[in-house]
Amino acid sequence: MSPEPFTQQAGTESGISTNSASAVDAPPAKGRYARIYEIAGAAFFSVAFLARLPLAMLTIGALTLVTSITGSYAQGGFAAGAVGVGSALGGPALGYLADRIGQRPVLLGAAVANPLLIVATLLTASQLPDGGPLLAVLAAAFGMGATGPQVGPLARVRWMALTAKDRSGREMGTALSYESMADELSFVLGPALVGLLAAAVAPWLPLALAALLSATMVSAFAFHRSAAAVVPSRRRDSRAAAAESGTPERGGVSWGLLALPVLGMVAMGTFFGATQASLAAFGGSFGAADTAGLLYSAMGISSAAAALSVAFWPQRLSQSVRWVLSAAAMTGGTLLLLLPSGIPGMLLALFVLGIPVGPTMVSIFGIGAELAPRHLMGTFMTLLASGTVAGTAVGSGLAGPLAEEFGHPAAFLVSVGAACALLILGLASAVAVHRVKSRQV
Repeated sequence: MSPEPFTQQAGTESGISTNSASAVDAPPAKGRYARIYEIAGAAFFSVAFLARLPLAMLTIGALTLVTSITGSYAQGGFAAGAVGVGSALGGPALGYLADRIGQRPVLLGAAVANPLLIVATLLTASQLPDGGPLLAVLAAAFGMGATGPQVGPLARVRWMALTAKDRSGREMGTALSYESMADELSFVLGPALVGLLAAAVAPWLPLALAALLSATMVSAFAFHRSAAAVVPSRRRDSRAAAAESGTPERGGVSWGLLALPVLGMVAMGTFFGATQASLAAFGGSFGAADTAGLLYSAMGISSAAAALSVAFWPQRLSQSVRWVLSAAAMTGGTLLLLLPSGIPGMLLALFVLGIPVGPTMVSIFGIGAELAPRHLMGTFMTLLASGTVAGTAVGSGLAGPLAEEFGHPAAFLVSVGAACALLILGLASAVAVHRVKSRQV
């Protein structure tokens, strides 16, 4: 099905234009996912999915590359951490630029800079066996993280534009569920590709593929017509922008409250990073450290399927309640990681653990979409995504040395702690959101 044309309307106050494809309510005969497929068109889904794969491959690609060259889980964790720190700093900057000047020029810039820095990482890492400095590798890894294309967050901003006319919020909720599923699948396929290509061919090949995808598919996403649905702030009326700066439609939501979902995504990333690093050590105990990505994919598959189901959850369950319930299930599920003594048992534990992971991510992004200032939506969405990557760096940096010193069971304790932090932050968010809503009544 070909994409329908988008028509921007003058006077858009939120920086998100409406379009003729978005009806106030979807026709009852259409399924929810069929409706968003109709709104964006077939090309959007394939292009946006492939364009987000590079970001999913960079962290574990750096981890696998450096670990395979040096034989050190700690140094591999530091390289993955450098990618995460770079993304944590660069992601929101790219999101802010996209809010100000538009998504297309920002994405095209990333499509050029990111492959170049990936190549720099490969070249500096190749010098490590000859005594090359690890610092040079970390600097290049930081650069490729900072220029990582923020496709997932910017796609969410596009969906908010494309579903702006649906006052029920069902279309946006369905789109956000799809986006979380797409993120999960990309973070399944990305590590799986890294593990498969590194084990079957060479540890450098996954990052080379990421560079190719970044140059081609990110450019295609930049030119997709859905980018025209989001109006950059520099082209909007200054008085409207000034009015938005107070976010009156948000009821005076403070940045302190907005920090809770960001911290939630940091905790989620810590869980991811620690689990990836721990699985590398777990696989290493069986002589198969390169299979960490393949093991990790078991969790991602169940997580992606569960994320899709959130679109059909009862609307009376608020995003905060969903966050708390899902994070509580995650906390219990992480204890399963401490039990398996073999690969089949670990695969089963990871599959079960993945079921609450997807809904937790959907809920946190949903809270962000409800609370964030509209004129800074790209900034905030990238801040959430960067929180995940920054947390991945923290998790890798903590679990890698623990795995090297004490083995994978100790490293998995970082995953348990991250899930507990998610639950605590979810409870804090629920209380804070309730207080804000009580003041508005």
